[in-house]
Amino acid sequence: MAVLTEKNLSNILEYLEKSISNLAIDAFDNLELEGGSQGVKNFLENQYDIRLENLLIAKNSSIHHLESRMKNQVIQKKQKIIEKICKKYNS
Repeated sequence: MAVLTEKNLSNILEYLEKSISNLAIDAFDNLELEGGSQGVKNFLENQYDIRLENLLIAKNSSIHHLESRMKNQVIQKKQKIIEKICKKYNS
């Protein structure tokens, strides 16, 4: 497994934010997921985790191989993205 740089992680998280935001547009417009808004939130959180791991694998890395500081950065970014999206669509 390769060591991921801060710049690579930053690029991945930036790409992931755009990807999840675009996915949210379709998900909230359709709201066909079971559980309404909470179901969409759960779906987006799961998609974030899946897409993150896929992007890390493409860089020969994994969430399990990130330093603690980087893991915390990933978690904080996920929370901010999901909160921002939910606030936008719940208002």
